[in-house]
Amino acid sequence: MAPGDAGREEAVVPPGVPVVPSGVRVGPFVAGERITLTDNKNRRHSVLLAVGGRFHTTKGAVDHDELIGGPEGVVVTSVGGTDYLALRPLLNEYTVTMPRQAAVIYPKDAAQIAMAADIFPGARVVEAGVGSGALTCTLLRAVGPSGRLTSYERRDDFAAQARRNVDAFFGVPLPTWSLVVGDLVESLTEDPVDRVVLDMLAPWECVAALSAVLVPGGVLCAYVATTTQLARTVETLRVQGGWTEPEATETLIRAWHAEGLAVRPRHDMVGHTGFLVTARRLAPGVTAPPRKRRPAPGAYGQDYTGPR
Repeated sequence: MAPGDAGREEAVVPPGVPVVPSGVRVGPFVAGERITLTDNKNRRHSVLLAVGGRFHTTKGAVDHDELIGGPEGVVVTSVGGTDYLALRPLLNEYTVTMPRQAAVIYPKDAAQIAMAADIFPGARVVEAGVGSGALTCTLLRAVGPSGRLTSYERRDDFAAQARRNVDAFFGVPLPTWSLVVGDLVESLTEDPVDRVVLDMLAPWECVAALSAVLVPGGVLCAYVATTTQLARTVETLRVQGGWTEPEATETLIRAWHAEGLAVRPRHDMVGHTGFLVTARRLAPGVTAPPRKRRPAPGAYGQDYTGPR
């Protein structure tokens, strides 16, 4: 067990399930792996294959044995005549269907974090606020077998669920991941890190501690849900100094319906989920050039109570 892996649980990998560090499996379906069945209305059902098992629907059941041993990308028909397309779930599908106790970072934000924080193979990354482990899977893929991800989570139950989800996706506990149950500020070591990703209630409370371990040029990326959290994080980075001007963004995704001449935005949309605040660490003792633009009138008036 690696240092700091408090409460680590070993993944239970059923016999025959291929173990691939990327989490991408190929070849015939085997008992013990999770697949996705999609009907003709694009409704997806996550199914854990088992010998003799059955997937029950209002249109009749589907026998697992019809799928086990067969190729991916086949169509199976329920007893009631409904067709289902059988595929292994992609990472973005797995993270929104996996068991959870805490809300997950949606795939659109996970993709933005991986790019905005510039997570690269071999990177030493600190993650705080593991939740159910959705973002952890993305970060582990990005750092690759030569990188290192250390994740901090205060709650034992969240950490246990994240451990199960991450190990289930990759099929084996990855040696590149350490999960620490505890407070980031109290548990953080003095080892240098290249990137920091925060998904927590008050990320500004960790800025001072992280500034001591993040290498010059390293990136801090905080995911926050509200505008008040966004403002507090941005102002804390500015007041502390030693950081580039923080950048705050959000990402919206609008899918489109395309059928013949009916080409229009779909009525459903993944709108606001959260904000990203990113900044880069400067060399010790260096302060970024002051901003040229002036704050809006009243921005720091008598009603402003944040960092100054």
